[in-house]
Parts: sequence; structure tokens; C-alpha cells
Amino acid sequence: MPGKIRTAQSVSLDIPAADQPSLHNRWHPDIPTIGTVEPGETVKIECVDWTGGQIGNNDSAEDVRTVDLTKIHYLTGPFEIKGAEPGDLLVVNITDVQPFEDSPWGFTGIFDRKNGGGFLDEHYPKAAKAIWDFDGIYCTSRHIPGVRFAGLIHPGILGCAPSAEVLAEWNRREGDLISACVHSHPEKVVAQPPLEVNAHAGQASGDLKAKIAREGARTIPGRPEHGGNVDINNISRGSTTYLPVHVAGAKFSVGDLHFSQGDGEISFCGAIEIAGTITIKFDLIKNGVQSRAIKSPVFRPGDVAPNFSPGRYLTFEGFSVDENGKQHFLDATVAYRQACLRAIEYLKQFGYSGEQIYLLLSCAPIKGSIAGIVDVPNVCTTLGIPMDIFDFDISIEAVPQKRDLGSCPISSV
Repeated sequence: MPGKIRTAQSVSLDIPAADQPSLHNRWHPDIPTIGTVEPGETVKIECVDWTGGQIGNNDSAEDVRTVDLTKIHYLTGPFEIKGAEPGDLLVVNITDVQPFEDSPWGFTGIFDRKNGGGFLDEHYPKAAKAIWDFDGIYCTSRHIPGVRFAGLIHPGILGCAPSAEVLAEWNRREGDLISACVHSHPEKVVAQPPLEVNAHAGQASGDLKAKIAREGARTIPGRPEHGGNVDINNISRGSTTYLPVHVAGAKFSVGDLHFSQGDGEISFCGAIEIAGTITIKFDLIKNGVQSRAIKSPVFRPGDVAPNFSPGRYLTFEGFSVDENGKQHFLDATVAYRQACLRAIEYLKQFGYSGEQIYLLLSCAPIKGSIAGIVDVPNVCTTLGIPMDIFDFDISIEAVPQKRDLGSCPISSV
């Protein structure tokens, strides 16, 4: 008989995340490990939400407007995987992810354009929020009525610590990008360099804590060497991810749990963000980086997926021509933004506000893809909306009727 699965680390929703030594919010090889896991062992790991509890279950968006983005993301770890060495592949088998039983809710947010913004911040510059309530595998929102769907629950972030050399490479190339864009993108934050303010280095103290705060990489982007904040909704229950190991013991960390997320997570705080527990079985492939020719993470999805018929997606196309009629050259970002904007304008006919749909496209099981990237000058992207998440007909054949679909909280400034 299999034994009880041990909890490798617990967290508290009542203690500030910055005061919990089992959490950290920077990537650095010297962050002390908080526990050891044997290859072949399955463990439960508890996680706070990515903001560390800054967002409340209420009907105001002011907490989203004022969220402190110097603190994110709070990750649980790092864990030593016994016997892991640089050049190995860490095998991460996710067997389950669940919200905490006494916290059966999550949030989706649009950040203020002056504080994080989002994919459509030029169109929706104010902060907004939707709260989601869970009923088993399903979710509904009082702020976006008329929809109900099953969540493809997953972690937004999982990764191994960088080596000192990999960390230096991250900071070099992202610093070079910042310097290169000073004149070409003067109003854009193109990368997030190390920041000592509110750096949480786990159990480190004194000079080591200061060193980690000074050098540690921000958790905001995913990176090719280790994965990190990839926000891939298919890395869900039953999935297997293969992560390159860069330091002795691997130093694995995980967090940013999502109840559901659409492809692209377009509002930045765009998943249904939760606190909860992830269950993982760890294994190792010795010397796997070389023997399998894998330098960046690879994953296999699990058997759990949204069960919508392919013919029940309403799919919008986008091209590399922006809303002002400017032609761009093979720009997939412009093309996907156009697909999103067209979907929003279409669904507004049924009674939703633009902010409600923006939030919905961020967190519902939306399918986004690049359909074509070789036909100059236009990339073609698609955004597919499962029609059956709505309790009314949104098909093209249906005559749009304005409904009273309430509103979501929007910040006052």
C-alpha cells in the first residue's frame, strides 16, 4: 500500500509572504534550500498566490491599482533534489494541483497602465478586477456573469536555480536590451533588472541576503535556460516537464498557481490566481542535457484538458496591421493584439463591458495560435473562444441582444 504523501513545505495565508523563510521572489544560486526530496518521491508543496496576498476578495479594484510589483513572484523553495548535478534533467511529474479548501476563490486583474499595464493597456489603462468562486472543477464570477467553465489548473512558474554563470548571462543580455531600447522605446519597460527593494531571499541573512538582493534575477519573465514564469496552461495535472539542472541539488522552486488561464494571459494578472497545493513526483535523468540534447525545458501535457468540440470555438483572426492602419513587418504581437481587440468588440454586443471581456479572455480556456508567420508582411494569428462557456448563444448566427451583465470593479483613477 502506498504511504501518505508528505507535505514538503506548508505556507500561511495569515503571515506576510516576506516574513515566511520558505518563500523567495528572486532567482539566485545561493538562496538556501528549505528541504530535500528524493528522486522517485512524491510530495505536496503549498504556495501563496503570486502577489503574496495583496489582492482581496472584495468588489474594489484599488488593491489591483496599488499592487506592489517589486515583491512578486513569491515562490516556494528552493528544494534540493538529492543527487541532482549540473547537466542532469529534473523530471517534474505534476499529479495534482488544488486551491486551499478554506480559500476556494481566485482573482483576475487588469493592472493600471502606470503600474505594470498589460497587453491592451493603451485601450484599457485603468485597473480592474474579477473575483472567481470555485465549485469543484468549475468556476463562476459575480463580476462576469453568464459564464461557467472548468479550470485547467496549473503552476505559472516552475524552475531550477541558475548557476552563477547563467545568472550573469541573464543580467548581461537583459541589461544590453535595456540600454539598446533607451532611445527606441523610451516609454517602455523592456526588461526588469535586479532590484534590491523588497527582494526576499528566503532563509538568507546578512551579507548573503544583500548579495542575493543585489544580483538576483527578477521572476517576471520566463527564460530559455530554466523555464521559470512560462505561464503554460498545459503544464497541468498529469503533465511531465524536463528541466535542465544548473547547480548541485537542482534547487527547484514553484509558485504562481492558476485555476485557469487563456493562451497569452493577456492582462498580465490574467489567470485566475490562487493559493493552493501542488503535488509533484520528482525524478532525474542523469546527464540528460547532453544525452537528450535538451538545453531548454520540454514538457508533455497530461490527460486533463478542456472538453470543447473543435467546432464550438468562435475564432477571430489578427494580422500585422494595427488599429491605426499602420502596416508592420511579420509582427505577431500586433497580430495577436488585433485578434483580441476584435473578439472584445464582438462580445460587447451582448452586454459586457470591454474590461469584463478583457479579463475573461485572459483567464478562460481561450486558444491562441500563430497560423502563419512566413507570408510577408503579415503574420496571421488566431484567438478561439469556446462558445459553450456562455449560458447564451454567442454564435455569428445569433442576433446580438444587449443583456444586463453587471460590471467589474474598475479603479477610480
